[in-house]
Amino acid sequence: MQGRKVPLAVRPALSGGAAAGRPAGLRQQGGQGRSFGAAPARARAITGRPDTLIVLPAMGLLTIGLVMVFSASAVQALLETNDALYYAKRQFIGLVLGLVAMGLLSRIDYHWLRRLAWPGMLMSVALLVAVLFVGREISGAKRWIPLGFINLQPSEVTKLALIFCVADWLDRRRDLLMSFWRGYLPPLLVTAILFGLVMLEPDLGTGLTLGAITVVMLFAAGASGLHIFLTGLMAIAGIVALIWMEPYRMRRIMGFRNPWADPLDTGFQTIQSLLAVGSGGLFGSGLGQSRQKYFYLPEQHTDFIFGIVGEELGFLGATLVVVLFFLLCWRGLRAALRAPDFFGTTLATGLTALIGVQAFLNMGVVTGLLPVTGITLPFLSYGSSSLVVTLAAVGVLLNISRQGEET
Repeated sequence: MQGRKVPLAVRPALSGGAAAGRPAGLRQQGGQGRSFGAAPARARAITGRPDTLIVLPAMGLLTIGLVMVFSASAVQALLETNDALYYAKRQFIGLVLGLVAMGLLSRIDYHWLRRLAWPGMLMSVALLVAVLFVGREISGAKRWIPLGFINLQPSEVTKLALIFCVADWLDRRRDLLMSFWRGYLPPLLVTAILFGLVMLEPDLGTGLTLGAITVVMLFAAGASGLHIFLTGLMAIAGIVALIWMEPYRMRRIMGFRNPWADPLDTGFQTIQSLLAVGSGGLFGSGLGQSRQKYFYLPEQHTDFIFGIVGEELGFLGATLVVVLFFLLCWRGLRAALRAPDFFGTTLATGLTALIGVQAFLNMGVVTGLLPVTGITLPFLSYGSSSLVVTLAAVGVLLNISRQGEET
């Protein structure tokens, strides 16, 4: 490490796990001079046991999500399609595909998956461009490519591709991470390109998620605190500029400051969301008994489904959801700390951030702590692409946990 002090967050993965504790057949990861096309490691059989405390909260959230999608969407589905199960059935398809992806990725050595990082990134960029021309437009945004039984959302696939690419870069160039130009800046430039393409849809929520994930991974890898601080200042300035450029975003900020100043327009979503959460009380109104889903609360089965959870399942149900997310993220970070190599550490950190950042942003919006922005709640919100990608991320986390050190 050229005399540089190794960050505490990644030290377990670089000491015993990177040398004496590494399983047989796994070559040293990272270092200068490696080409991006080179295979980092040969796939091998994985015999370790997955972390059950990653599986259990994920399955709990998945179950709650499927039930709540049906409950929140039944009225709208019945009115639009004359089938109360319309959205629930499509969500179930995503659930099945996601579980298959999770099962496969939990068994395919993540070192082999690394080969697909940059090809996957190129494919994601191509899809982000394609959606601007052939995408399905909903509420003024082109974010989905119709594939018949599901709609593919390229920005969701991009999240996973970005995490693999940043983890690969950080591992190969970790000796140069303290150099702004050669180590720190390139991942940010890749993220900036993706952010720009996503903003053309437009989708500020996903753009913010991509940026947050990259910064979290850089921080965990031991990047300079000054560099991260300056990045934060630049990001804030950029977000302010984006808000200033679009009148509807400025109205959302004004609505966030005082929703009751314009209760029928800019403050409507926030007010209805708070009414949903607050009216649930301690135990909730009962499963299926929401009143806000009768077209009071917009996007009740997607961005604001946590509001329906609070209304029907009450404070206890909403708290259960928060606890399950906390448990899942804790075990994800634990898998990162026990990963057998630096690549596994940064990869697990990024995958955990993918789930944790989105959950925080979504629940912050629903409870009025953050301005309204379109971002789904992992596992719970309706959306096949989001569900498949989230479960795929869980599968890779399980893969890393199966190869982690026993302590």
